[in-house]
Amino acid sequence: MTAHAFSFHGATLHALGSGALHWPDRALLVVSDLHLGKSERVARRTGQQLPPYETRETLSRLEADIEATGATSVLCLGDSFDDRAAALSLDEEELLWLTRLQAGRRWIWVEGNHDPGPLGLGGEHRAELALAALTFRHIAQSGAVAEVSGHYHPKASLTARGHSVTRPCFLLDADRLILPAYGAYTGGLRSRDPVLATLMRPGALAILTGKTPRPIPMPR
Repeated sequence: MTAHAFSFHGATLHALGSGALHWPDRALLVVSDLHLGKSERVARRTGQQLPPYETRETLSRLEADIEATGATSVLCLGDSFDDRAAALSLDEEELLWLTRLQAGRRWIWVEGNHDPGPLGLGGEHRAELALAALTFRHIAQSGAVAEVSGHYHPKASLTARGHSVTRPCFLLDADRLILPAYGAYTGGLRSRDPVLATLMRPGALAILTGKTPRPIPMPR
């Protein structure tokens, strides 16, 4: 498991190459924007048929991160499902898989703008969650301090030796941390977008996901 460690308001956090956030001292794994059931929602609303494997791919990566970190708590930071109906579209194998991941762990669903949290799937349901000095919520709030959020699916590009690579990324400054989307089939918003450029302070970092997480100055 590869990670980039950093300090944020008294907490030592690890940005994992998968896009998950690990807080070792709390045995906590944080993931945002799983968007489970996206292929079902796209087919239902548009008729477009996507390969219906994104839920299992996402759960497989989540299971691997839980096992690698030994997390005893999992925090899903909003938009865990692509919409309310998608939360009801899991097949029996996927439901059992999710139930198995929850077993013996504290599991917290934070509500997102796509879903209010899957009320029938166990775990705790919160609008936001405060742990130590940190506040976890789905969408960043203007003026917030020590905030961890998701929602924007940030991504950034790195050019080296004439080659450009674009990856999902964490965005980090003195006040806030924004997580990348964890789910398969999720798009992204470039860090240069005015919304992100306005939210993040000068000097912010983009931590690129991938085999070896890499911090770079946030492209603007």
